[in-house]
Amino acid sequence: MNWKNVILVVALGFLPITLMAQANILNAKLPEDIGKKTEAQMEADNDKPLDYGYVDDRDILWSKTVWEVVDLDERVNFPLYYPTDTIGIGADRRSLFHVLMKAFKSDKIDVYTDSYFTEKRKYSELTATLSKVDTTDLGYEQLNAGEQISPEFINQRDLTAADIEEYRVKGIWYFDKRQGELKYRLLGIAPVAPDVNFIDDESMDPGENKVALFWVWYPSAREILHKAKVFNQRNSAQPISFDMLLNARRFNGTIYKEDNVHGDRKIDDYVFDNALFQLLEANRIKETIRDREQDMWAY
Repeated sequence: MNWKNVILVVALGFLPITLMAQANILNAKLPEDIGKKTEAQMEADNDKPLDYGYVDDRDILWSKTVWEVVDLDERVNFPLYYPTDTIGIGADRRSLFHVLMKAFKSDKIDVYTDSYFTEKRKYSELTATLSKVDTTDLGYEQLNAGEQISPEFINQRDLTAADIEEYRVKGIWYFDKRQGELKYRLLGIAPVAPDVNFIDDESMDPGENKVALFWVWYPSAREILHKAKVFNQRNSAQPISFDMLLNARRFNGTIYKEDNVHGDRKIDDYVFDNALFQLLEANRIKETIRDREQDMWAY
């Protein structure tokens, strides 16, 4: 056994018991006993998100704020998308959108209209963005005849986890002079879906029909995201939380905007109608950030 394996075994030994999927499943006599913890387990339970360390403004030598798009069609980003259906699956398996929406409806997290977090919104104020109610022709005939519209003539289309196509994340890269390294801090996340008013309209361009439903200030949602677990394909007995996955940047994102003198304009605002050149510009920005750490040590 080499030193890497020794360190791995020791690290796993310090993991909290609550990371185990379906706790007490091997000792349960009834299905209702699955998930119940013993008193010893509850006393040893220290399952909470790792607190961010305090970073003084004087310790930041350089920083760059970037916005990235996380495409859910990419395999590495599948843990953020699946499962899309909650029927026939355990309550411990939910998609990121389902977790955010459940917390949003119960007022456990605050959401905002933009990535600068200037205007807060309630769930009742975003119903027009999250669902569409339409009346069929037969319903209009009833209405014109002075009758009450029958419920079967009213169609309601709600956005679900299956409709989410991507996420947009906002974060800041900064060089911490105390630690002497380049670090990343996630600031906000937003689910993106087609406009609910045109979601079933095949005449609309799918690339131009995407809207950010709302923005979540990420540090305020860490408790919620830490309790929600992500399926671990390599070891289902050791799931990870959404908070761990996102903070570890276990996703693939493409930069589409950076803070700049032009009012934080997007890449496609100055690189027109050329997806290849837009991708090359995003990679140039990323490489500039990565080279910054090396440049700090150049004398």
